[in-house]
Amino acid sequence: MANVPIILIHVTTVPLSLRFVAGQAAYMRTKGFESHAVSSPGAALTQFATDEAVTVHAVCMARRITPFRDLAALFQLWKLFRNLRPHIVHAHTPKGGLLGMIAARLARVPVRIYHMHGLPFITATGLTRRILMATETVSCRMASQVLCVSRSVRSMAVDLQLSPAEKIHVLLQGSCNGIDAETEFNPDRQHAFIRDDVRQRYGIPSDATVVGFVGRLARAKGLVELGAAWQMLKKEHSDLHLLLIGPDEPGDPPPPEVLERLREDPRVHLVGENWDTPPLYSTMDILVLPTHREGFPIVLLEAAAMALPIVATRVTGCLDAVQDGITGTLVSAYDPQALAAGLLRYVGDSALRRRHGTAARAWVLRDFSSAAMHETIYHKYVSWLAEEGVVNVRSDRPLSDQANGQISSQKEPEALSHGGF
Repeated sequence: MANVPIILIHVTTVPLSLRFVAGQAAYMRTKGFESHAVSSPGAALTQFATDEAVTVHAVCMARRITPFRDLAALFQLWKLFRNLRPHIVHAHTPKGGLLGMIAARLARVPVRIYHMHGLPFITATGLTRRILMATETVSCRMASQVLCVSRSVRSMAVDLQLSPAEKIHVLLQGSCNGIDAETEFNPDRQHAFIRDDVRQRYGIPSDATVVGFVGRLARAKGLVELGAAWQMLKKEHSDLHLLLIGPDEPGDPPPPEVLERLREDPRVHLVGENWDTPPLYSTMDILVLPTHREGFPIVLLEAAAMALPIVATRVTGCLDAVQDGITGTLVSAYDPQALAAGLLRYVGDSALRRRHGTAARAWVLRDFSSAAMHETIYHKYVSWLAEEGVVNVRSDRPLSDQANGQISSQKEPEALSHGGF
């Protein structure tokens, strides 16, 4: 029998979400995997192919509910999986998870992983909430395994019976990909002149205190509360500036007057979509995320790695990404007064900012290494392949005989065949 590489396919609804797995493809390639990525067409998909040296496949998928387009996407995914015959399909985001898991089940893919990045129905109501909950349940049911980015989201998913507890896992301390705090998000690698250059570019005085926000400019990200809190703080602190980084969100915009008021304020600086964030983090003194719901906000890990104190809301995901009173401050969601009070703790206390920022970076370095996450995901892949009876073609022995869950010091499997494909 000819050697067959381990074929892994990541599926996301939109290509920007592929950054959730940046670096994983290169790591898996060293382990004998052949990686592919499927997402909607766009420049970000092409860029991911270049950056990760993987084969990409464009399948149009809408983030909202579109029955006819969804059926067309499902058929395309099924055809792709039948042609590629993957050993693992690893699907992310609600729509990508739903379509990817159904198509993988129909195509008889041995290992089907739904990666739960959050629960969108938390902020929905009525029929929309019921539909979103149903899609999560179907994704979990079609999957052979479910990964969850945080313990708080896993707890809610289990409590709501979206997935059996034994089927849903959180790797290490949570997140999808960990964080590269040694090189990419390392404040020591940002020269002092970068902070001054960025501030000069946006008209921010060198001695100003800067509160930064990174994310979609969406209602669910807390833009209404942030706008209200800003109006409270700016009156008392003339040296305070607000830096907003991220694209508009047409699907969930805040009221027009909120963004208009922010855009008209000379001390509010809207950068737009710019994901080269380390220089922007180096410009900030505090990171704020007044979100209404999260899975595990990677922005908070990035800011923590850059030694920034964080003010975030006490909601799923943020509970796992901030150590309240140690690396930042958690406040009630939907509460501008509480948000302003949380920010005020740091605005006038540079020593507290340094203390919590230093603790935040130490925590990320200890518990959220991207290298450790990649290795852990690899071990899970091998373990689940073994459970499904996928065998090593060279030795014709089950992977479980070689790995037994602990394979880092043993010879890696170089080629696999489908078990029951």
